[in-house]
Amino acid sequence: MTHQLKDGGQVLNVGMLARVEGEGGMHIEIKDRQVVDVKLNIFEPPRFYEGFLRGRKYTEPPDITARICGICPVAYQSASTEAMETICGIVTTPQIQLMRRLLYCGEWIESHALHIFMLHAPDFLGYESVLEMAKTYPDVVKMALRLKKAGNDLMELVGGRAIHPVNVKVGGFYRMPTVAELEALRPDLERGVEDALAAVELVAGFDFPEMEQDYTYVSLRHPDWYPLERGAEVVASNGVRFPVAEIPQHIEEFHVEHSNALHARFDGGIYFVGPLARYSNCFDQLSPRCQEAALRAGLGETCRNPFKSIIVRTVELAYAFEAAVRIIDEWRDGRSPSVPVAPRAGEGVGASEAPRGTIWHRYRIDADGVIEDAQIVPPTSQNQASIEADLRLAAQQWVDLDDHMLTHRCEEAIRNYDPCISCATHFLDLRVKRS
Repeated sequence: MTHQLKDGGQVLNVGMLARVEGEGGMHIEIKDRQVVDVKLNIFEPPRFYEGFLRGRKYTEPPDITARICGICPVAYQSASTEAMETICGIVTTPQIQLMRRLLYCGEWIESHALHIFMLHAPDFLGYESVLEMAKTYPDVVKMALRLKKAGNDLMELVGGRAIHPVNVKVGGFYRMPTVAELEALRPDLERGVEDALAAVELVAGFDFPEMEQDYTYVSLRHPDWYPLERGAEVVASNGVRFPVAEIPQHIEEFHVEHSNALHARFDGGIYFVGPLARYSNCFDQLSPRCQEAALRAGLGETCRNPFKSIIVRTVELAYAFEAAVRIIDEWRDGRSPSVPVAPRAGEGVGASEAPRGTIWHRYRIDADGVIEDAQIVPPTSQNQASIEADLRLAAQQWVDLDDHMLTHRCEEAIRNYDPCISCATHFLDLRVKRS
């Protein structure tokens, strides 16, 4: 809805931004064709997970934190189990880590497939929703559903169910899948590799706005693989690198007046987590086929155009399918599902790479394993400042567009991040004011 103000300014209200998870608002103020103010106002009520984790047992965070999000519950489980295992001084077996990686592959597959085809592709193809898009591109939508189902099936087998998995515990799993169970999924996963690589070519053909941002990219990194369930260290595009345990020394959360969700600074400045950061910091860890597909799609070894994040996500989708097939090929029956974990007093940090970016948890427990303090920092919360910066640049770049087209561009800029606003409150009402 658009209306004129008495002073000649203009306010554009979009009651709810479609194709994101959660509720919030965006205020953009333009004066004399210059963007003077941008605010991401997340008004979804805080959910107080950190508060009610205090006083619970050290074994409970994997089940409790998985309920924070129905799309990326494994990210919360992985970060929480790693933090608790660090505190308790135990290291799980390579087989347990391999199965955690396989579970994470399932989450990346279902989440990336959902975002790429259902939430983001309609922007580039000119449709209001995937339902309208399906009339013209039925085969693409069928492929998308097939890809997402493969991820859901993988999460259900390894995690016990596709939404809020129940097979994860501190120290490992309650049970391991058998070779026969895993092999039954293999044909769909093999097909998923080819479908995802074909999808890279498809999305590379979209019309992308010219826009680049010189953010500090922050992600996990591991010497042996592209980061999913864990990394050996945190790396930044400005050359900073440090162990996961030191994350709280570099990332500071803080309140802003216009949002219920906390913002964050990395060494005092704006930073960016997510597929673009992972890709640019860890391109060399992608498989040869995925590297080739990315370069053929025109990405280069780094990517700083947030609108091209859809290509990067599709490359990661193919990588997750490849990784899942490799793990199944290596799996053998008879492996222990868990290791014993006895509590001890201490504080620890765990981190993993959610589909939307680095997520980290910090816990402090006493000698009996009772949680004394908890801190959960999801990727959307960390990216709020960069989202606002993108919107400022996008609104200025397209300031002469009419309100309808400017709104469309701003909504696209937000969806580049695949924001999970529900996770970030521990949009969308879009307002553009012109004068």
